[in-house]
Amino acid sequence: MVPALAVGEALRSRGAEVSFVVSRGRAGEGIAGAAGFAEDAIPMRGLARRLTVRNLGAVWGAAMAVPRALRVLRRRRPGVVVTAGGYLAAPVALAARLRRVPVVAMEADSHMGLANRMVAPLARRVALAYPLPGRQGRRYAVTGRPVREAVVKATRTAGRRVFGIDPDATVVLVFGGSQGARTLNDAAVDAFGDSPPFDVIHVAGPGQLERAARRLAGRAPGSRYRLVGFLENLHDAIAAADIVVSRSGGSVFELATIGRASILVPYPHATADHQTLNAQWLVDAGAAVLLPDSECTGPRLRALVGALLADRRRLEAMADAARSVGRPEAADAIAALVLDAAR
Repeated sequence: MVPALAVGEALRSRGAEVSFVVSRGRAGEGIAGAAGFAEDAIPMRGLARRLTVRNLGAVWGAAMAVPRALRVLRRRRPGVVVTAGGYLAAPVALAARLRRVPVVAMEADSHMGLANRMVAPLARRVALAYPLPGRQGRRYAVTGRPVREAVVKATRTAGRRVFGIDPDATVVLVFGGSQGARTLNDAAVDAFGDSPPFDVIHVAGPGQLERAARRLAGRAPGSRYRLVGFLENLHDAIAAADIVVSRSGGSVFELATIGRASILVPYPHATADHQTLNAQWLVDAGAAVLLPDSECTGPRLRALVGALLADRRRLEAMADAARSVGRPEAADAIAALVLDAAR
């Protein structure tokens, strides 16, 4: 949802009228509305990756999503439809083609998902976060993954002010994505749970917060250890940090845009291992250290963070390297593709 919102904001700033179609009852419902966009919800759920009776309902929902999307398009009368992957991408793209509305697709990862593989032949343009094998030619444009304007404008000074952290303090941020990551949470508590010599912002994830808090309760973290379940303003935490320890989903582009050294722990069960590919992008740039999930323990994490903090020159070079590959203009570049398709 975040890349779509970023492009929506860029289009709105150019005077376009933007509305969203979302899956009813899913996590993304209401987010666009909260950002000031009109929102239409269509009931649909994804296919399970195994044989199950529930998939019959999912197939039926996908079939019914096409006429429902057609009704939305008849009412909204868009000049172009933008898809961002996910359950609804293919039904909405098909509805757009049936109404002869041009489609622009966005792929925000280093692996093209099933939905976008279905949408790509229907799309006039496909915006890619990374160059992908076999996806060349005029239809494809490598734009980077779009980030919201707040990310582009985030600063160290403002971030530290938000969290009440001294401007001269050393700060380590740990987060495992929107759902949290048990491996990272356990390692962070084991590594930094006893009076850390620096400030720690630990975003455990809403579903993992209680477990992380129980583990931390057995330690002596002190006032410099901040444990939270979720942050709406994660960009402020990234900007406040000297080192970020995280999974390597779409947040790698936020790390690059803001310019922060990182230790990346790819989720080992991600589709096509795309989180490792995401992490390798920053590792190859000299901006990150890759720590396999199987090796992410408290002692190992403490040693890696300690070594980086002890070498400030390397830390600054990693931050500069991250900024050098960032694509803060990605949302504007995709907005330009969308407006061109609409014309």
